[in-house]
Amino acid sequence: MRVKSLTLRVLLFATLWYSIALVTIAVVISALYRQGAERSFNDLLRAQLYNVVNSVSVGDNESLTGSPALGDLRFSQPGTGWYWLVEPLGSFNAAPLASTSLGLTNLPVPSFEQAPFDQNYERFYGMTDTFGNRLRIAETEVILDESGRAARFRVSGNLKVVEEDIQGFSRRLYAALALFGFGGLFVNAITIVFGLKPLDRARRALERIRGGEAERIEGDFPREIEPLANEINALIDSNRRIVERARMQVGNLAHSLKTPLAVLVNEARAISAPHDEVVKAQADAMQAQVSSYLNRARIAAQRESVLSRAEVEPVVERLVRVMRKLNPDKTFDMQIEASPPALAMESQDLEETIGNLLENAARHAETTVTITISQLPPGEAGLDPARKSWVEVVVEDDGPGLEPGQIVEAMKRGRRLDESKPGTGLGLSIVKEITSEYQGTLDLMRSQAGGLKARLVLPAIGRDGLA
Repeated sequence: MRVKSLTLRVLLFATLWYSIALVTIAVVISALYRQGAERSFNDLLRAQLYNVVNSVSVGDNESLTGSPALGDLRFSQPGTGWYWLVEPLGSFNAAPLASTSLGLTNLPVPSFEQAPFDQNYERFYGMTDTFGNRLRIAETEVILDESGRAARFRVSGNLKVVEEDIQGFSRRLYAALALFGFGGLFVNAITIVFGLKPLDRARRALERIRGGEAERIEGDFPREIEPLANEINALIDSNRRIVERARMQVGNLAHSLKTPLAVLVNEARAISAPHDEVVKAQADAMQAQVSSYLNRARIAAQRESVLSRAEVEPVVERLVRVMRKLNPDKTFDMQIEASPPALAMESQDLEETIGNLLENAARHAETTVTITISQLPPGEAGLDPARKSWVEVVVEDDGPGLEPGQIVEAMKRGRRLDESKPGTGLGLSIVKEITSEYQGTLDLMRSQAGGLKARLVLPAIGRDGLA
């Protein structure tokens, strides 16, 4: 089952990780302690073994003599598992010596293949005595005198001591790790809950906005959550602007249709051959304005969408081919930066903006229209600092150009400075509105060729895929 709670999900993963880590630590430490305990037990047996070796010698009657004092009462108590035993080897026929604890029993000797001697001529092996004790035995063979008489020396210890020590340590270790684990999980849970509090505050802020108690997400958020709050506030502002713009555009549309519709109604009463051109002209104007306002509404709904993407190079190349066919007497010079970034806008809007600029330039140019496309450096003055990438589109012609006062008039909707040329006077105003909707800029100025220079700055998608 999928866990939907972020807090519970983090707690589950943290608990799982803690459990795996603590179990692994417990196993590793227990294994290391066991190795150390067994090594220490072997060292103890070795020390006792050589204590026995140093205490035993060959007597005058060629018998083994000596009374090792190991300082441990267990070597004198029967059946404890702590024994020492000295046995003559070869032709040395003396009676063996043994600790009181061994009694009448004997310890079997394993073969050299089963328990080989090491480089110090020592060997350690395990066995079980007649009392059921698990033993660890240290053994060596020593030449006792100059005649070459030798004996096998063995000392055993009860492994129960080691196991009890290891078990006691393991219990203390597991208790300490369990206490540490529960404490760590408790602290981790508090940390996670406290760390996710800003998300809960953001959620409550959104609930207040939805309930009409607030208009924006307010408050001081951590650095990781602050961008999310800013983006939500930007989205809220965008939606608010969309609603306001839609209301304004509906009003403008109704107002702009009022006069053409009245003319159509009047002309329809007495339509005749001379009047059909008037009806057609007014219908065309009405259609152009309806298209303009509907496009604005569509852009307002789609602006800043992550799905908005348009490749500028193929769009411009297609428009230039069309303009060359429509204006065979004009030259269209196209200069495009190598692999310009994609624009964060709809292809239809890109075609409409650049198409209007090219159409306007072709209408007034004498011979040449130049279009230049390049990427602006980061931090370009006058642009939104939150966006890293912008593309500049410059359309120039060698026509008569416009004076500063005429540029202001040309940007007004429906204004035509040259009535001798065909058009509706809506082209530049449409370009300005589309550019503004995408938070870009449109500037008109005089070109070095003498005509009009239109500088269009549009938002781009960066090389890393981010706007």
